[in-house]
Order: sequence, then C-alpha cells, then structure tokens
Amino acid sequence: MILALDTASMLTALVASWLWYSASRASVRRISSKEDIDYHDFNRLIVSFNRNQLLNSRAALASALSALLIAVRFAVGMLPG
Repeated sequence: MILALDTASMLTALVASWLWYSASRASVRRISSKEDIDYHDFNRLIVSFNRNQLLNSRAALASALSALLIAVRFAVGMLPG
C-alpha cells in the first residue's frame, strides 16, 4: 500500500510539473504599437490565455492530488502495526 501511494505521489507530481512546463512554453507574439490590432490578434490572445489557464488549473489539481497522496502516505505510515 505504501509503495502504491509513493508511486502515485511521484506520478502526480511529475504530471503537475509537465503541465506547468507546457503552460510556460506557449508564448504570445508581441504586438507593435504601430500595428493595427484586428480580430485575429484578439482571438490569438484569448486562445492563448484560455489554454494557459486550463493547463495551470490542471497542474494545480495534480499538485494538490500529489500533496494529498503524500499526506495519506504519512498517515498510513504512522498507524500502528
């Protein structure tokens, strides 16, 4: 049981780090002050923000799950027997 909790904790921590890395890799093209902003630019910005928000929320969830699994593992380790 402890080995399963340790493995699950490590895997969820790896998933969280991969998701945050994926969110940080996506860059938005800079827009010059001399450039006219059209609906394509707004669409690109909105899609990028939404993708980053989705990846960040998934990473936060995976990180919270990892912390919960580690807490359960320590609780199981403290049980007598």
